[in-house]
Amino acid sequence: MHSIQQPWPWYVAGPLIGLMVPLLLFMGNKTFGVSSSLRHLCAACFPFDISFFKYQWKKEIWNLVFVAGIVLGAWLSYQFLSDQQPVQVNSKLANELSGYRISDYSHLAPAEIFNWNNLLTVKGLLFMVAGGFLVGFGTRYAGGCTSGHSIAGLSNLQWPSLVATICFMAGGFIMANFILPYLLKL
Repeated sequence: MHSIQQPWPWYVAGPLIGLMVPLLLFMGNKTFGVSSSLRHLCAACFPFDISFFKYQWKKEIWNLVFVAGIVLGAWLSYQFLSDQQPVQVNSKLANELSGYRISDYSHLAPAEIFNWNNLLTVKGLLFMVAGGFLVGFGTRYAGGCTSGHSIAGLSNLQWPSLVATICFMAGGFIMANFILPYLLKL
């Protein structure tokens, strides 16, 4: 039980995630990805006369079950396998974050930023509303999410997935090192 409760090393978790791609292809010619499930859900729940949602979404029901399994697995892991202790943060990172008035590591995301009271502040609107919009727009514009491109697309040697993954990494580097420090000071 102890080995399940601890983070797994990259050389174990990475190949297990990577093996999902051939498993899905072998089991039914399915591609790994999560962002398309939102399209399937919208097509199922809102059958409006929008061409983007007019397709045989019932053929993709497996994707909705897959995402539901991710959500259920995360909840089960949190409820029964986590030690309920605050997230362990490296001391150098903790010092840097204290400069931005972030010191509560009891949640997955910093409570000083991501809470209901901050939602209607400038910082909250930037992080939660604008950030959420940019993630959704970027996912649609790139034709998939990071898991779809970086795991499935690269393993299938797709050139657009390589370009998308390079852009994800460059965008993450620019955001973390240049934009985020400025936004945290707001």
